[in-house]
Amino acid sequence: MELLDKLKVLADAAKYDVSCSSSGSSRKNKKGGLGNAHVSGICHSWSDDGRCISLLKILFTNFCIYDCAYCVNRASNDIPRAAFTPDEVANLTINFYKRNYIEGLFLSSAIYKNPNYTMELLLETVIKLRQGGFNGYIHLKAIPGADQALIERAGECVDRMSVNIELPSTNGLKLLAPQKKRESIIKPMGLITTKINQNYENRRKFRSSPNFVPAGQSTQLIVGATSDNDINILTLSEALYKQFSLKRVYYSAYIPVASHPNLPSISGPPLLREHRLYQADWLLRFYGFRANELLNMKNPNFDENLDPKCDWAIRNINMFPVEINRADYHMLLRIPGVGVKSARRIVAARRFCHLGYDDLKKIGVVLKRAKYFITCRGKYYGIRNMNELTVREQLIIDSCKKKEVNEGEQLTIFSLYPKLLLSMEENITKITGEF
Repeated sequence: MELLDKLKVLADAAKYDVSCSSSGSSRKNKKGGLGNAHVSGICHSWSDDGRCISLLKILFTNFCIYDCAYCVNRASNDIPRAAFTPDEVANLTINFYKRNYIEGLFLSSAIYKNPNYTMELLLETVIKLRQGGFNGYIHLKAIPGADQALIERAGECVDRMSVNIELPSTNGLKLLAPQKKRESIIKPMGLITTKINQNYENRRKFRSSPNFVPAGQSTQLIVGATSDNDINILTLSEALYKQFSLKRVYYSAYIPVASHPNLPSISGPPLLREHRLYQADWLLRFYGFRANELLNMKNPNFDENLDPKCDWAIRNINMFPVEINRADYHMLLRIPGVGVKSARRIVAARRFCHLGYDDLKKIGVVLKRAKYFITCRGKYYGIRNMNELTVREQLIIDSCKKKEVNEGEQLTIFSLYPKLLLSMEENITKITGEF
């Protein structure tokens, strides 16, 4: 098969893996080398300095020995198959970088022959890149079940590694991917975490100590392929952050690419559910929430009409309204419409004066949501009958107003699918994370 045909097949096969992010790495260029990974790295994502950046995102091969029901590359699926060689991937990456097409490489693979054989090919590829002078960003998928020595050696050459859990529960694995074992997935995650911590201690003592996965590790969970509730998925994410210090957990709405009796019958991926999980994930990482606060067995799934923070505030309406000039920082973070930056600005500004309603707008508070949960200088700006039902109804009206398609009005995707229409403020949260 020609190289261009391989690239077409294996780039298309890689699109279902969403475990990407800005690198966070500080691998710098060396004299005579090519590229660096400083504040850059990932395909169509945002780096820390706000740039949109890209990378070559491919599978090494889509030949797979596993027959996972949800996967387009499963062994029983009749699709075009291809496999690169380590030299081909190294040459593609360097040539694409020289043409300014990419800033790095995201390399994953199906399981070819066995886990060790696949990991050896991936390791050979990244070694060729580094020895060839490429110092750019590399995100490599660690293969569950591969030998520990192979994963350790690969971690010395790359900036980020990920081990995809994919299905959130053991029952889901047994149902849809019986050839995979949860232990074989968790074990390399623990190994990578241990080596990262050891490397951190070594570099505190010896500056010349080589890096090991300096941008950390991530994983991916598929949403909607099994009957797992949002609380199960979010509780697992919380445990992964605590136990393995992951940089990110990525959520991928299940795309119905196959028919199987154990798979759900859906017409399209549950994108809104995926979006709610990302919002809740942000609350876990930056707002001090816990999974069992956001959801419980009585409410195991997120409300599609409200973001998780608003939903939590309404279910705990007895805690509100709070006086904006007296609430501590942690309580400010729990007010809908108040983000991390605006909470810090409030704490800093009120040392000099009491803040009024108009001051909050200048600070960056989204008053459209916050007004129902705060008082300013003792004055309340929300609705008269403040109870769970009325506040919920008003927030839904404010955030999910349906646009009527008038005669002569140009049709848009938002007009055709009003249920998926999010307010401008909510669209902003996808980028800024401010709730």
